[in-house]
Formats: sequence, structure tokens, C-alpha cells
Amino acid sequence: MSKIFQPLTLRGVTLKNRIVMAPMLMYAGQDDGQVNDLHLAHYAARALGGVGLITSEVVAVQPQGRISHTDLGLWHDQQIEGLARLAQLIHTCGAKCTLQLAHAGRKSMVEGDIFAPSAIPHSAQQRTPVALDLTQIEGIIQAFADAAQRAIDTGFDCLEIHAAHGYLIHEFLSPLSNTREDRYGGCEENRNRLLLEIVAAVRQVWPQDRPLIVRLSAEDKAGAGSNHIEVTARLAASLKALGVDLLGISAGGLAPTFDGAIVPGYQVPYAAQIRNEVGIPVGCNGSITSSELVESILFSESADLVYIGRELLRNPFWLLGVARNAGVEPALAIPTYARATGPYERGH
Repeated sequence: MSKIFQPLTLRGVTLKNRIVMAPMLMYAGQDDGQVNDLHLAHYAARALGGVGLITSEVVAVQPQGRISHTDLGLWHDQQIEGLARLAQLIHTCGAKCTLQLAHAGRKSMVEGDIFAPSAIPHSAQQRTPVALDLTQIEGIIQAFADAAQRAIDTGFDCLEIHAAHGYLIHEFLSPLSNTREDRYGGCEENRNRLLLEIVAAVRQVWPQDRPLIVRLSAEDKAGAGSNHIEVTARLAASLKALGVDLLGISAGGLAPTFDGAIVPGYQVPYAAQIRNEVGIPVGCNGSITSSELVESILFSESADLVYIGRELLRNPFWLLGVARNAGVEPALAIPTYARATGPYERGH
């Protein structure tokens, strides 16, 4: 019996299956950070394809926190309406949805100053960021809380804080990018402080019946001095204590190159270790393109959810084929789509 199509409940939200559309930037917006028709079409297609949980691309909490000037944002009330329309459309198409909040830090490509814990560029080809002062750090924590407050009115079911892949929060977590000597740098406890304060502030305003997710890079994979899984497991325990409901476990992103092999499911062991050691639901990702691998991950209890990225870019209706091969008839927003999961019979 397929585990892919078993439901999962997190707080007051029940997902109809274990497949999550991974957060993937579209670079299809405009400078105002608002949703447009391309976003609506992109996300609706994957929801119609039967995915249980749709995760948005990064939604910036500040204008200077965008990766590019075409990113979505939630730093202003005017941005609520478009995101609310997007959430409603995803619901109409039969899926639940997660809004991912982020700050790009030193990986931002927008004009003007970019910011980081320390004045260390991401690579030799990128700009040197301005080291944040304590007042600016407090402003970023507040920006996440304010965006979370606005997110309530969008109707998204879940909220995710992006603390992975070399963006601002991850930059604070790693000793390679954080050389501060104040309470936000130095020891592991200090480097974790920004994320924990953001989570505490967000959980305070985010409704108790809606799940809160944090995306982590389990390992920096950036060479000597990198954070490793043991550090992330301790951080995961602290996040669980603050009311985080699920961790999306990835790896790398702190440096331009990845220090390790990349094969199908290469990040799954990190998710399994954190799930087993911390006792918190986890999602995994990493070059996962086959239903056989997904079933193996779920049956081995390595993860509770599986994030699918590139495969859903190639084929928004990938999961319909999976259902057909598994002999499952999933509930679909457009019943005609069920022809893709059943026998080849003439329609009427």
C-alpha cells in the first residue's frame, strides 16, 4: 500500500498526501513584490496535479532582503491582497499552501547596500555586504514578525522561515560567515540567537492552529570549519521547544560550491538523523524524482514529507502518474483529471 497518499496532520492542518512542492524562485515578479498572473498559473498547475502542500517561493520581509528585484514580498500591506488571491486559488485547486518568509542577506542581488552578520562576501564575484548593527538586527526580527502578522490575512495554511542555503539566517548560524563578537556571534548559542528570536517572535503572532515550519541546511558543506549535523540537531531541539512543527532539512548553499557528492536522495540521511534524535516531523529533499525513492523514504521513516522540486517543474502532473501506478484514485479538484489515474477507457 502506498504511503505517498496517506494524510498527515500538523496542528489544525491536514495534508491529503506526503508530497510537497519545494520552494523555487520564479524570478517572474516586478519591483513592487506583488503577485501577478504568472504566479497564479504556476502554482495552480501544481495544485491541480494533486500535490498535498504547495510551498511558495521566497517572500522577502524587507526590500533589501530580496534575492532579486523580481521577488515577492510581504513588507507592506499592499502585498497581502495578491498573496491572498494566490492562497485562495491553491485551495480551490485542492491543495494546502505554505508561505515562505526569507531575507537574502549577502546573497541579495538588488541595488544598494546588502547586509550580513559580517562583512564577508558570498564569493569573490559578489559584493561585500555591510555588517548589521544591533538596531538593524532588531529591525529584521520585527520585520519577520510583521510579515507573519500580514500572512495571517493571506489565508496561507502554514508559514515557513527560510534559515538555509546561505541566506541571512544561515549566515548567522555558520562560523564561516559570522565572525561577530557580540551576542549574535562567536559561540554556537550566540550564532543561533537570531533564528531563535525570529521563531519566538513569529510563533507569538502566528495562529496556534496553523503550523510553523523552519527550513535548515543540516550541514554547510563549505569545507573546513563548516557546521555539521550535530550542531543542527541541537538547534532543531531548540526550535521544537519554541513550537516549530516541522523542519525542512536540506544542506549546503553557504558557499558557491557544494562539498560533497550529489546523488538521488543525498540529503535524506540528514533528515532521518534529526527526525530520530529530536523527535520532530521532518521533510526531506535532494534530487528526488522517482516515486520508488519517495516510498522508500516514507516506509523507512526517514521523513514525514518529501519535497519535490525540479520534477514538478518538468511535469506539474507528475503525481497523477504516480497515483495511477500505485492503483490509487486521489480526490481531484477537476474530476476529468482522474482519467490520467485510471484505465484507458473511452470518455464521454
